[in-house]
Amino acid sequence: MSSEYAKQLGAKLRAIRTQQGLSLHGVEEKSQGRWKAVVVGSYERGDRAVTVQRLAELADFYGVPVQELLPGTTPGGAAEPPPKLVLDLERLAHVPAEKAGPLQRYAATIQSQRGDYNGKVLSIRQDDLRTLAVIYDQSPSVLTEQLISWGVLDADARRAVAHEEA
Repeated sequence: MSSEYAKQLGAKLRAIRTQQGLSLHGVEEKSQGRWKAVVVGSYERGDRAVTVQRLAELADFYGVPVQELLPGTTPGGAAEPPPKLVLDLERLAHVPAEKAGPLQRYAATIQSQRGDYNGKVLSIRQDDLRTLAVIYDQSPSVLTEQLISWGVLDADARRAVAHEEA
């Protein structure tokens, strides 16, 4: 493995770890010692080669597809403008599936496209909200109110939607 490739791979590993709010020692604790902080750190710096087997195991530990860790794969949302709407994924998980199923599937698709696996929040764009409104057969403002009532969107989302509709 070239040192440049190893550094790029390490940068991907570090990005996933930090997205999940984990320190190197946090990885060691969460894995109950399976992943030593010094080893993961050396992978991230590109100082140590990681085998395909270990990379697959690390991807499984982080809960991401292996291809998200490989250099040369850029998540689809990397060049997006700053979003205005933020979904609370933790609260979304508690909304009954018969209500939130379409939103949960849509959010999972966005996460996969962006390589965004923090699992806590997900930023969406106005276009995403309009698409979801079509899926739910509601206007964007009515859907926004529904998502706020579920606790999935912050009440500040009203301003973003009102600005867009003006």
